[in-house]
Amino acid sequence: MPPRIVEDYRQLTGSEKAAILLLAIGEETASKIFALMDDEEIKELSVVMANLGSVSAAVIEQLIVEFADKMGQGGSLTGTMDGTERFLGKVLGKRAGDILDDIRGPQGRTIWDKLSSVPEQMLAAYLKNEYPQTAAVVLSKVRPDHAARVIAALPEGFAMEVVMRMLRLETVPKEVLDDVEKILRNEFMANVAKAPRKDRHEAIAEIFNSLDTNSERRFLEALEERSPEAAVKVRESMFKFEDLNRLDPAGVQTLLRAVDKGKLALALKGAPDALRDLFLSNMSERAGAMLRDDMDQMGPVRVKDVSDAQGAIVELAKELAARNELVLARKGGEDDELIY
Repeated sequence: MPPRIVEDYRQLTGSEKAAILLLAIGEETASKIFALMDDEEIKELSVVMANLGSVSAAVIEQLIVEFADKMGQGGSLTGTMDGTERFLGKVLGKRAGDILDDIRGPQGRTIWDKLSSVPEQMLAAYLKNEYPQTAAVVLSKVRPDHAARVIAALPEGFAMEVVMRMLRLETVPKEVLDDVEKILRNEFMANVAKAPRKDRHEAIAEIFNSLDTNSERRFLEALEERSPEAAVKVRESMFKFEDLNRLDPAGVQTLLRAVDKGKLALALKGAPDALRDLFLSNMSERAGAMLRDDMDQMGPVRVKDVSDAQGAIVELAKELAARNELVLARKGGEDDELIY
């Protein structure tokens, strides 16, 4: 049987759209999304991915532009058990009952699954203010790998006390477990739900940053046609030339070895002094003097030429980052945290 070729965007199911989007954004970004899914969701998407076949560039472009456009339209959605029950009741009728029973499952299952998806730093910050016995009960119910990360994030003395309580923990009385679950649902999980989410334009910017140069440019141009305001906000959130000041010395030197020096001189002509100094301080005295001379001899330059040169260097930096030769980070991003 010849391999399937997807050329009609209208033929795609929701799962197929999700699978194509995850493949398009690359392994590194997709892995962060997979980390937020449960095993069943990952299995479902993996099966869809394996059977996609060949997807044309036009279909991929339509999908990402649609996604970016919807993300940029504003508004929000809130999913609740009550709302889901009403929705499934209207769509599936009597069949909804069995599905909802499976979703709810045993009384304690849903809350522990949710806790296993909460960032370990957030859960640790909550548990360190609870009694060690309460923390022990909670960590005995979540996934072992997640419990390990939470324990590592707790203050050492408190963490050892929790571990000792877990070692001595026997069958927890149902009423105690019910009380713990009630507190977690009403206090902790409610606060987690209210926690500020990443700006939708920043989310799209991260996806576009992961695309190759031609795809990034094509999607941005398409987004500008459909939603100019959203396109401006996405561009503002994307990695810029000025963000190169977040590079560590080793990253700067890696970039210097690969960059065209004439293009660098043109790009730095319109760069902030701090960024200019960062590059010059990572060059030999002779090379730095030559770069300064090149910049001085240029005289006035067109803004577009400077912008093009800066864009080319950003693309080079992204290519080097994709090969793990340097680390890119925007201010305030998770990659700002370094391990020495």
